[in-house]
Amino acid sequence: MPALPSLPRPPLPAELLPGSLRQRIGERLENFRVPDFKVPATLAKLVSRLPQQPPTHVLTLALNLALGRILPRETLAPLTGHHLQMRVLDAGLTLDFTLDERGFRRVTPTPGNKPALIISATTRDFMALALREEDPDTLFFSRRLRMEGDTDLGLLAKNTLDAVDWDALKAKLTGRR
Repeated sequence: MPALPSLPRPPLPAELLPGSLRQRIGERLENFRVPDFKVPATLAKLVSRLPQQPPTHVLTLALNLALGRILPRETLAPLTGHHLQMRVLDAGLTLDFTLDERGFRRVTPTPGNKPALIISATTRDFMALALREEDPDTLFFSRRLRMEGDTDLGLLAKNTLDAVDWDALKAKLTGRR
């Protein structure tokens, strides 16, 4: 049986865009700032009553895509087996998850069993943190990012976020070197 020919490397997302459009998007990304906003209380009340599994699934999917690429698995090993919770205060979201040998996955909270680490902030602050507009220390000391529970796990999460090379990731996404 003859060998199958090798397939070409698929293009990176940035390579799919024409040069001028890629450049304009890159310029907008460089100058983008998350506006100061808050999710309306009526929407947060509605969201808090909806099942939390879909947004938790999105979070764990994103974390798993980053795991091993921008989030070093060996650094996160101490999180393994611990119940973690992320609270998006103004949106009414409570996302429960854990890390196991296969990656991040959703956890069903049980009454009386408190998570090992709870990280709380507003939607805007989580977005600013992800886009590196704010660093975890600034948000923490201004009491806009709260961590409850195991302080060692909280420091690990904060230091891991600090260690990610977000500029390299942004350059990869926009096609800039």
